[in-house]
Amino acid sequence: MSEPTFSDHFSGHAAQYAQFRPVYPPALYAYLASVCPRRVRAWDCATGSGQAAVALAGYFDQVVATDASAEQVAHAEAAAKVEYRVAPAEVSGIEAGSVDLVTVAQALHWFDLPAFYAEVERVLSPGGVLAVWCYGLFQCSPEVDAWVEYLYSRLVGPYWPPERRLIEDGYRGLPFPYVEEEPPSFAMEAQWDLPRTTGYLRTWSAVQRYVEAQGQDPVAEIASQLGEAWGEAGQLRTIRWPLHLRVGRKPE
Repeated sequence: MSEPTFSDHFSGHAAQYAQFRPVYPPALYAYLASVCPRRVRAWDCATGSGQAAVALAGYFDQVVATDASAEQVAHAEAAAKVEYRVAPAEVSGIEAGSVDLVTVAQALHWFDLPAFYAEVERVLSPGGVLAVWCYGLFQCSPEVDAWVEYLYSRLVGPYWPPERRLIEDGYRGLPFPYVEEEPPSFAMEAQWDLPRTTGYLRTWSAVQRYVEAQGQDPVAEIASQLGEAWGEAGQLRTIRWPLHLRVGRKPE
């Protein structure tokens, strides 16, 4: 049987993606570890730059981190207790019943959900936990947010894949295989200057697709307006991304 295909929107700028993506809060991983009956093995699916995998290694004996993109895995952060593998979400190659936690950060909307959930059911140990989360636009200030929204909706809006709507909905409309728990609220926060922020905006897949189609950088098109809204380019501002988290447990 052939392996499933996947929509690859990130391999072409994997190094940039790894450099500029925001960091998930440590409290998120502490919470996930606390709800797991065992902490022997975790699977971070669609690991990307390996951010979640490395953090989970502080709580689990081993973390298997998979991504369908070999380029993403090549740029992932090496860490003790983290084993990286190139594998699609739906065919992980992980032993049955060997995983106590499965995490998916900002990637569930790309998956063949029935096939992925079947794989989760196969690899999770009884009582094991599935946790998925996503985040949308950041919050900074009304003036900055307005220009980021303009970039997001008006300039590169047509270049977002249809799956982006699932993130805008906070994954609420997606099916989930287990009875869900009520997790605490989490958010990413960062203190960024303007160059770091524009670097992050350029990692958006829609921005990359716009550049390929139009031959110009849409972030540069709003640079002066964004700069005026920001103030001194080196000024640090608080950037905040609320996380939308769904957590469920496989029956014992």
